[in-house]
Amino acid sequence: MGNRRDFLKTTAVASVGLALNSFKSTGEEIIAKNKKVNKPIVISTWNFGLQANDAAWEILKSDGRALDAVEAGVKIPEGDPNERSVGFGGRPDRDGRVTLDSCIMDEFSNIGSVAALEHIKHPISVARAVMEKTPHVMLVGEGALQFALSEGFQKENLLVEASEKEWKEWLKTSAYKPIANIENHDTIGMIALDAHGNLSGACTTSGMAYKMHGRVGDSPIIGAGLYVDNEIGAATATGHGEEVIRIAGCHLVVELMRQGKSPQKACEEAVTRIVKLTKNRNKDLKDIQVGFIALNKKGEYGAYCIQGGFNFAVYDTSGNKLVDSDYFLR
Repeated sequence: MGNRRDFLKTTAVASVGLALNSFKSTGEEIIAKNKKVNKPIVISTWNFGLQANDAAWEILKSDGRALDAVEAGVKIPEGDPNERSVGFGGRPDRDGRVTLDSCIMDEFSNIGSVAALEHIKHPISVARAVMEKTPHVMLVGEGALQFALSEGFQKENLLVEASEKEWKEWLKTSAYKPIANIENHDTIGMIALDAHGNLSGACTTSGMAYKMHGRVGDSPIIGAGLYVDNEIGAATATGHGEEVIRIAGCHLVVELMRQGKSPQKACEEAVTRIVKLTKNRNKDLKDIQVGFIALNKKGEYGAYCIQGGFNFAVYDTSGNKLVDSDYFLR
């Protein structure tokens, strides 16, 4: 008899527990469904991000894919001959050669990248072709150029007159000292969340002016200059690439968001880590600039950098705006 009572009692408690768990689960699902996600949204680095965002938004507002949006967006500064740090018009290396780095990543973790690519105006589109048409994820130098030409990209002279003039002036001293926030821009990194709730990102640059030939920064390196995890969020970086590579910066930002940190707090922690390592190496922080931007699956975003001067552009249903990033050095 006692066993029967115990059995009935246990069964009743279990039933109540199941009912409560069911109610809790249903309640959480209702809350999750009712919580409005800020989508679509696109964010990008620096002031030229405003024009880049305009191009990306044309795709996003029509329920287009985030991947298409970020490619279209970064192609705007890539193709601008007056833009001196990205693509056509970019400053050359110490040998007078314009070499471009770029990568792209979609919601399925498909990735493509090119580095030290010459003569091609839109390296981001070559990076996408690497992703979609080869068994590889990165092509570099002459091999990247050969592939681009085989895919129908046109070979062009990317060294515009203004950049060539500056380079020849630089040759008089050949003093190499990277300048933080040069002309208020650098790499363009762009990350987007589309109307379907999917993330993608792109990052493209001509790299540091007067760098050693063959130098590659963080921009074409997945996990450093860009990272996308469609379950969590996305991040991209700008500034001194060597410092971003040192901490696998954008992967770190996304992993911090996975641990529950907001995009803002994740960017802050990544910058703080660079600051600590820089101090450990007895380097002067005033000579270094790194900025991160991040976006999560809720459409929440954040940004942080080492020193003032970094800004980023945000375009969502409320419009397109430029935001000054908070920073470490005060």
